[in-house]
Amino acid sequence: MKENLVSSGEKKKPQKNVLKFWIDSLLFVNMLSVVMVGGLLAFVIPSGRSYAGKYFLGLHRHEWANIHLYLSIFLVVLLCFHVWMNLTWIVQSTRRYFGERWKQFLGVLSGAWIVVIFICWCFAMF
Repeated sequence: MKENLVSSGEKKKPQKNVLKFWIDSLLFVNMLSVVMVGGLLAFVIPSGRSYAGKYFLGLHRHEWANIHLYLSIFLVVLLCFHVWMNLTWIVQSTRRYFGERWKQFLGVLSGAWIVVIFICWCFAMF
């Protein structure tokens, strides 16, 4: 009877590790894609009012921007899965490093994206 319990527990862990591997692999490829398309938009494809020269590999600058947007949305979804799959490790590590204040730290860390968005908005305004 114990052998069945052990073997069923062993099967779940490798399946979870395989899922983590594929999520992390997709995250890596997706992040590189977002960076590459962002680099194209920033440095290769000209911006401005003129429509001449706003094409790269047959796609217009706006089409590249759409690709960048969809890749970014997919990146956020993958990041959510990545955090969810590693949540136990995150909580245990935070408890180890911050002791009784671990919940406060995770709360501050979770809200930090609001500060990042505000700073980016400030830079975009000027």
